[in-house]
Order: sequence, then structure tokens, then C-alpha cells
Amino acid sequence: MRLILQRVTSGKVSVDGQTIASIGPGLVILLGVEPSDGEAQARSLAEKVAHLRIFEDEGGKMNRSLLDTGGEAMVVSQFTLYADTRKGRRPSFIDAALPDIARPLVERFASLLRELGVPTQTGEFGAHMLVEIANNGPVTISLES
Repeated sequence: MRLILQRVTSGKVSVDGQTIASIGPGLVILLGVEPSDGEAQARSLAEKVAHLRIFEDEGGKMNRSLLDTGGEAMVVSQFTLYADTRKGRRPSFIDAALPDIARPLVERFASLLRELGVPTQTGEFGAHMLVEIANNGPVTISLES
């Protein structure tokens, strides 16, 4: 699994002009899955994300986690994180998992965040989404299992 997380003041996902997910302060997480991923990778990354200290404390240092701040998360499936651009001018996505593998793992990752105590919303798997991200900092971090 590969993800990009952005610390946000707000985030929103719309499909066909309708808002399907919206969060306040917290993290927008763009999540890609590869064919060999499973429960262990989802669990490891969910725990890392929930406890990653990237929110400022009273002294202005990144010393607080999503759990410490009571922030929210929004998980958006993003197969393009596995784009291979080494050859040619059009990316190849053969390293991304097919939907029958990716969809349950994206859903599982989101449910693991909820189990850890993080209020979590999701985009719509496979849909053309408009994702609005108000990056705070900006803080953008990539993680891989």
C-alpha cells in the first residue's frame, strides 16, 4: 500500500456535483493498493497514520497525532499512486491492484482508522471524484507499507 496524506483545515469529495464526504481539521489520505497487499499492510498503515505526530502542540512543534487532536480523516482511493512513467509519455498502471482486491482493502483501511478512534469518511471507489483539499502548512507526507 502506498499513501499520500495531507494535513488539512478541511477536505471535501464530490461526485456528479454532490458532496459525498466532508471533513474539518485532520487528514486527507490518498490511498493506493498493489496486488500483494493485504490485512497486515492495511493495519500497519492505519496505526501509523492515527499515531503520526504531525500536528502542532502549544509550542508550535509537530508533536501531536490525529488521535491527540480529535481530527478527522478522509480516505480517497487513488490507483494513480502506482503510475509507472519510466517508459513513454503515458503512465502505466499495471502495478496497481485490480478493483476486486483494492476496494475491500481501501474499505478495510478506513474501518481500521475508525476502530482506532478516528472519525473517518471515504470517497466513492471507482468514481470520478472532485477532491478539494485545504492543505495546512502545507504538510504532505508519503508512506508505504
